[in-house]
Amino acid sequence: MKLSKYFIPALLSPLMLVGCADWDDWSYDVEKPNTIAGYEYLNDYAPLKEYVNRSSYANFKLGAGLGESEFESGTGPLFRLAAHNFDEVVAGNAMKMASCVNDNGDMDFSGVTSFIKSAEEAGVSVYGHTLAWHAQQPVKWLNSLLKDKELDIDPDALIETLVSVNDFTSMPDQPFPYYAMGVTPPIVNGAMHYESNGSWNQFFIFPGGNNQLTEGNYLVRLYMASNVETGGVQLTIQNGWGGDAQNMTVPVPVEAGDQVYELSFPGITATPSSGYDVILKPQTATCVLDIKKIEFYKLESPAVEVEEEVNFYTYEDKADGPFPHYQMGCAPPIVNGALHFVPTGAWSQFFVVPGGNNELGEGDYIFYVDMAADKAASGVQLTVQNGWGGDAQNFTAAIPVEAGRHTYALKFPGLTGSPSKNYDVILKPQTADAVLDFYSLRVNIVKKLNSIPLTPEEKKDTLTWAMDRWIKGMMEACDGKVKAWDVVNEAISGGNPDSEGVYALQHAPEGGSDTDFFWQDYLGDIDYVRTAVRLARQYGPEGVKLFINDYNLESDWDSNGKLKSLIAWIKRWEADGTTKIDGIGSQMHISCYANASTQENKKKAIENMFKLMAASGKLVRVSELDMGYVDAAGNSVMTTDMTEEQHHQMADLYNWIVKKYFELIPANQQWGICQWCVTDAPSNSGWRKGEPVGLWTLDYTRKHTYAGFADGLAGK
Repeated sequence: MKLSKYFIPALLSPLMLVGCADWDDWSYDVEKPNTIAGYEYLNDYAPLKEYVNRSSYANFKLGAGLGESEFESGTGPLFRLAAHNFDEVVAGNAMKMASCVNDNGDMDFSGVTSFIKSAEEAGVSVYGHTLAWHAQQPVKWLNSLLKDKELDIDPDALIETLVSVNDFTSMPDQPFPYYAMGVTPPIVNGAMHYESNGSWNQFFIFPGGNNQLTEGNYLVRLYMASNVETGGVQLTIQNGWGGDAQNMTVPVPVEAGDQVYELSFPGITATPSSGYDVILKPQTATCVLDIKKIEFYKLESPAVEVEEEVNFYTYEDKADGPFPHYQMGCAPPIVNGALHFVPTGAWSQFFVVPGGNNELGEGDYIFYVDMAADKAASGVQLTVQNGWGGDAQNFTAAIPVEAGRHTYALKFPGLTGSPSKNYDVILKPQTADAVLDFYSLRVNIVKKLNSIPLTPEEKKDTLTWAMDRWIKGMMEACDGKVKAWDVVNEAISGGNPDSEGVYALQHAPEGGSDTDFFWQDYLGDIDYVRTAVRLARQYGPEGVKLFINDYNLESDWDSNGKLKSLIAWIKRWEADGTTKIDGIGSQMHISCYANASTQENKKKAIENMFKLMAASGKLVRVSELDMGYVDAAGNSVMTTDMTEEQHHQMADLYNWIVKKYFELIPANQQWGICQWCVTDAPSNSGWRKGEPVGLWTLDYTRKHTYAGFADGLAGK
């Protein structure tokens, strides 16, 4: 028969209990049910904690997980139920970091202190859950701590970067070399020599084809000598001759003798880069001028250059075989993870990275070539190019080949792949006679920043500070009243075993996470836990007990592989001789299975879990026990669809689990069992919604599972 609703009040009317301070006087007298006589026996049960044999199991604590909003001082049935039935309570969320630390890093422990106060009034202890975890973290604040570090610079200071120069000092004597605009001063003794002729004059000193500028502010240095001081001389730069050309003219305050004139040209709008002609205009000034050199400097705010990897191509993971790319006459095979080039005496070149694998945008790049040679060689080059037609961009850099294996850093500034273009990479041994092995190519873009990323060491130091601040704040809020904690929660992944078969720790997924924050990604797998343990002992009460809590430790599909891995990790964390972890918490979010074979396998794994935990020598806590029901077809059964037989099967399984705990866990290693769901889950619950996970119904009446649990505690 299905049980849709039953009315066995396990509590007195709330009105009758108002002001009652003596919980031992709480009676369970109830009226005999009129509808289901099979539940009448529950009236005879005492509160759960009375079934624990304290003389045999002096350390055992019966716990309950509670929603802090429902567990308010002296009010509500859940408060009275917990006070009467349990030794210890655990807050569902109130003591997690995201509940106490907001997006600005502000800490508020009012929910924690309220929960502890309620527990004190109920006469139960509080178990802390949880100090370190990747979920329910103030992700926005923690990520803000890791943002790039602003540079300590003078914001008014400017960096000068030389971008173009026209130097006459190294030119031979010759006639005026540029397009003539009426006057043509020749090159004489390393200078363009101008003598005024009484007319209005102007002439090129830097043609635009050699003076490519990009958008920005510029300083021009003009190196020039004059026989006299004079006014009226101007310098003009312009990027064309049509109506939309940019034209900027500034005066040159000519003095007698050799001088360097610094002239400012802000707001150049060359986007993309364009050539700027430079025209000197003596106009009608009476003077003799010798123009020796002109330099263009781009003015930028102080910045640092950082490299960011955009592509990595390797042969080290490829099997030996023939040359894998399009052939250009030379086809070195892959041998021992490298393109193996043996010179033939002929001029040679070959692809090392095809363009389809090397899409690059506009910017400055560094190519890192990992290559070996049997001896030093000259003439070896690396070419990168984004096509083969007349408009293709082509860069070539020499590789100073030395004997042995080396990584060569080759700079390729000014790639104009905008939008992104594919760049072929070609190694050109040319006629070099060295044997070359090309292993890999790493391509980094060089970015200029006004801030610089934190180093891994700085990130670790910053997050250690954040964890210190958090744990210290929590322990101060608890005022020494919480004497046991889940110091680290759910650290172990369910796979990726190492060479010893030990599962890896959990880490952020590829691409990161917007909802979780994995401390271990920055503190390291070892120091993450060691730091949390150290801080908990530093700020916690004397003798505080610290547990590592995790789920799926009772897994039957991998023979308790996750628990075995956790025990191995605990040994690694404790290997420093300082870190001490007191206990292991097993969450045990399980189900009762209608399939007898499945259920038997599950029970064997639970039994093995208890044996492994006992053998670890650590305290053993069933930290979050709750149970659903799975029918023969493998479907979870909702509370509204449960049958009497299924309720009794669940009660039997609770009974078996509790008795196995007492049977297999030595008394000195027992911490206790915490029932995570006191009542069944509502249909809108965020946890196992609609499932029969409680020992009480939603209206706080006892279920058959209550009897199974109580009998297990009593050893019946």
